[in-house]
Amino acid sequence: MKTDFHRIQRLPPYVFEEVNTLKAAARAQGDDIIDFGMGNPDMPTPAHITDKLIETARDPRANRYSTSRGIPGLRRAMAAYYGRRFGVKIDPDREVVATLGSKEGFANLAQAVTAPGDVVLVPNPSYPIHAYGFIIAGAVIQHVPALNPEDFLSHLAVTAKQCDPAPSVLVLNYPSNPTATVVDLDFYREVLTFAERHDMMILSDLAYSEIYFDDNPPPSILQLPGARERSIEFSSLSKTYAMPGWRMGFAVGNERLVAALTRIKSYLDYGAFTPIQVAATAAFNGPQECIDEIRAVYKSRRDCLVESMKLAGWDIPSPVATMFAWAPVPKQFEHVGSLEFSKLLIQHAHVAVSPGIGFGQFGEGFVRIALVENEQRIRQAARNVRKFINNADAILNDKTPRQAVAS
Repeated sequence: MKTDFHRIQRLPPYVFEEVNTLKAAARAQGDDIIDFGMGNPDMPTPAHITDKLIETARDPRANRYSTSRGIPGLRRAMAAYYGRRFGVKIDPDREVVATLGSKEGFANLAQAVTAPGDVVLVPNPSYPIHAYGFIIAGAVIQHVPALNPEDFLSHLAVTAKQCDPAPSVLVLNYPSNPTATVVDLDFYREVLTFAERHDMMILSDLAYSEIYFDDNPPPSILQLPGARERSIEFSSLSKTYAMPGWRMGFAVGNERLVAALTRIKSYLDYGAFTPIQVAATAAFNGPQECIDEIRAVYKSRRDCLVESMKLAGWDIPSPVATMFAWAPVPKQFEHVGSLEFSKLLIQHAHVAVSPGIGFGQFGEGFVRIALVENEQRIRQAARNVRKFINNADAILNDKTPRQAVAS
């Protein structure tokens, strides 16, 4: 039987798997790993959302097939959210589709709008599905350096000129996973002008729009006149309402792109479990103080992380948004790279992070730290890291026993 499957072969080795394997092995030996690796929210889903799920699930009619584009009430609630949050009027029947989390929607739209050989501009570093969704679809990826917005804008035109055929899709992700970078409407205005000049579609991932820590809520590209002619935006309830395992997201924007995603989804799924869709509707339509409470938890953890790690000898820039910190590898370990540093950190400090190289070549030299441990655990991690950094020479020379620096 042939086993060299073409689409699987196009996928590079999953860098995070090395870290995950090492983490699992350490736990199997009884080590207590303080895990900042996966961006998996640990807070409980607000009670009014869970209560609505339970109430709806008791209805025997709710266990039937749902609809892949989302029940009408949910799509109306999603459209109303855009009106409240961004001042953008959305047609719930033509410009909204519910998705099984933003990741599924993004990957399925890549299948719908690209053919083998099409060229896609993707920021680098970036959340893996932004590139891999198109790789699976057979597209050619051109990486645009994106450690900061200015870098991204300066490289767009140069990268596009190097493409043959001309690129047809541009991917955006702000607030950014993994770099926690935010942008303003002036940035989107420049990007939109570029996309109009090159007749490109824009796919914007806005999953972290509600996790911000200053007085400037991140904007949507759809706020700009003309953006809806070529743009679609993805978001998710996972972080906003602490609902990661519920797998509930949505896409809004250009009617043709929404229709393309809706059509391909109609062949692949029947949508999320109806009680989940009803509960998601309650999330949008119910009290919104829970968002402020979730945001406050992340802000407190961010401040604790930055302060504690600074005392430990690791300067980490304070992120202004997302549930992540994007941290340079400490200078003592710069030469070994982000993957080896992450592995050493598990072995010697019992702390897990995500190596920056897993988010693309321009992520090398950094690690992503997810704010998914409470403040007590963050301080414990900092104490372990302090010992780890202080013993850097011995660790790098393989002279320190694995348990020596972990408390």
